Amino acid sequence: MELSRNPLCVQEVFVSHANAALTPRARLRLARLVVDQGWPIARAAERYDVSWPTAKRWADRYRQLGESGMNDASSRPHHSPNRVCQPVVRKIVHLRWKHRLGPVQIADRVGISPSTVHKVLVRCRINRLTHVDRATGEPIRRYEHPYPGSLIHVDVKKLGNVPDGGGWRFVGRPQGLVNRRSTPGKAKSAHHNPKIGTAFVHTVLDDHSRVAYAEIHDDETAATAAEVLQRAVAWFAERGVCVERVLSDNGSCYRSHLWRKTCAQLGITPKRTRPYRPQTNGKLERFHRTLADGWAFKKLYNSESARRAALPAWIHHYNHHRPHTAIDRSTPLSRLTNLSDQYT
Repeated sequence: MELSRNPLCVQEVFVSHANAALTPRARLRLARLVVDQGWPIARAAERYDVSWPTAKRWADRYRQLGESGMNDASSRPHHSPNRVCQPVVRKIVHLRWKHRLGPVQIADRVGISPSTVHKVLVRCRINRLTHVDRATGEPIRRYEHPYPGSLIHVDVKKLGNVPDGGGWRFVGRPQGLVNRRSTPGKAKSAHHNPKIGTAFVHTVLDDHSRVAYAEIHDDETAATAAEVLQRAVAWFAERGVCVERVLSDNGSCYRSHLWRKTCAQLGITPKRTRPYRPQTNGKLERFHRTLADGWAFKKLYNSESARRAALPAWIHHYNHHRPHTAIDRSTPLSRLTNLSDQYT
């Protein structure tokens, strides 16, 4: 049985399995023996090793519908008197979307059993709260641009620099503070808490393929962001991708005149997300989580230079070898065809 992807409607389609006694072709032969050649139903049923009622049913359907009637049909009844009425379904969906209540709480409000509420939620594909938006409670609307380069996402991931000897995540807070104090080039701050700077990871992600490009800098100024965009567009062009649009948040570097001028020179349309709505740039936000887990905090780095040196290798692994669940477990670069280095 296959289910449609409509969130508010589930449609059943039945397909014969490989070991079925009667495939559509065998049903047609059986029905023709009875209808066209005049075989007794019992003899035709014995020939195809099925019961008498089964043979009669396919013969009658052949008389009424012809060859098209031999195909599988849905077993859903034409009328379901015990099915939950639409006003109650709408109320259940409303309570789930707007208040994010569970089946027990919803059942108490609408006056039906929790199991029935759960069946309605499953049928509407909102039985899990991960299927709805946290802020609005509405179903998550997922999108994907049809081809590489149609839209790229850009953002900056901020990470504290790793002190010499390792950070507190691996060596503990007391030793981590000692390492920070002993790292050269640190800045003075209040409460004897030395600052060792921030690494700004400028990331670029293709919406369709999820191919990523990243650079590490010591700032997030408009000049740096524009230079990263120029190099990223050239990097994608080497792989046969022509960038058409770029989506960013409302950071100062992306609202600058230099950013708009750079986009105009590259022939790219700049777009920005709605303020305080990071979900619009969710693909890149999720990539930042993968970046942090797979590279930034994956293992103990004895210095910031060691961590920065490990980024290119991790980006190569992400693009070429790491299966991506959002694209059917394929690698991002596999969506860019006819590349000389696609399988390296």
